[in-house]
Amino acid sequence: MSSNNHLPTHHQGTDNKLTRIAKTFLSYFLKLSLALITLVGASVLLSKLGTIHGKDLPEEYFSNGYPTILKLLDSEAFMGFIFFVTVAILVYVVYLMWQLHEVAVHRAAKMSSAHTQIIFALSLCGLFIDKTWWVLAIIIAFARWDVLAAEVSNIIRNGRKPVTESKE
Repeated sequence: MSSNNHLPTHHQGTDNKLTRIAKTFLSYFLKLSLALITLVGASVLLSKLGTIHGKDLPEEYFSNGYPTILKLLDSEAFMGFIFFVTVAILVYVVYLMWQLHEVAVHRAAKMSSAHTQIIFALSLCGLFIDKTWWVLAIIIAFARWDVLAAEVSNIIRNGRKPVTESKE
């Protein structure tokens, strides 16, 4: 039996690459679509929470007639969008602050340090008690303990050597 269904190997490699590219493109497209649907949906839902007052301001209220941006600012959907973006930015800033706060723990975990638990405890103390504990956690996490231990050992070793007095 001949197998005419199989492509030569160079076509299979091209097909695999095209399949990966198509899957990647589809994945990015789905993520973008989901983000846009979330943005629009949240904007519409948040627009229901607010009311724009002053929509019936007379044209004489403004020095040069109605500003062109007034229609956009009078839109509840646009204000819902602004509210959503503001909340998203605040959440992102809190996330970044948390990442900064946890930098010592991440460093200790990356270095597989034996001090990871104490650094985590000091970071929590820094969060809830006093920032001095957080600074101590940073110092412990970023210190080169191998170099420090070698130098302390050298100091101790040199201190234990008996002092030889020179003969006169």
